[in-house]
Amino acid sequence: MRIDSDDFELFGLPRQFEQDIAAIDARWRTLLAECHPDRFVSEGEQAQRLAMQWSVRINEAHRRLKDPLARAAYLCELHGAPIHAEDNTAMPGSFLMQQMEWRESLEQASTLAEVKVLASAVAAHSKHALGDLRRLLDDKHDYAAAAQQVRSLMFVERFARDVDHRLEALEH
Repeated sequence: MRIDSDDFELFGLPRQFEQDIAAIDARWRTLLAECHPDRFVSEGEQAQRLAMQWSVRINEAHRRLKDPLARAAYLCELHGAPIHAEDNTAMPGSFLMQQMEWRESLEQASTLAEVKVLASAVAAHSKHALGDLRRLLDDKHDYAAAAQQVRSLMFVERFARDVDHRLEALEH
């Protein structure tokens, strides 16, 4: 293992979107156990510091690999199609219209049932979009299109959090 290995190599996984989360978690626990700083107490401060760096690196890779959107963004970047979410917010008109309709629906929703219907629609959209993302990454290897899909899913994810906040407010 090299500390500069990519996350997939570090965890011994294929470089693809579709992953077994249980396998990621199991490998994470194994890696952390192998490099836990307490195992290197007798070897001195430098060995413990290196073990700590490994622990941080392993935790960072685990976070990225476990989260489908982060994993997709990482795959795009590894294949030369960085997301650039902060400076590339261009979206297709149909997507923007849908976002506006959802926002309007959320603003107008006055009951828990109305917000739950919207939450279900957003969840269904996300599930479908993640399936499309898997096909773009694993089947078509179209990383530029996948990067666009990641950016749009980031918008959807933010909106889903807004819907969740609204649900929480209405439930209390």
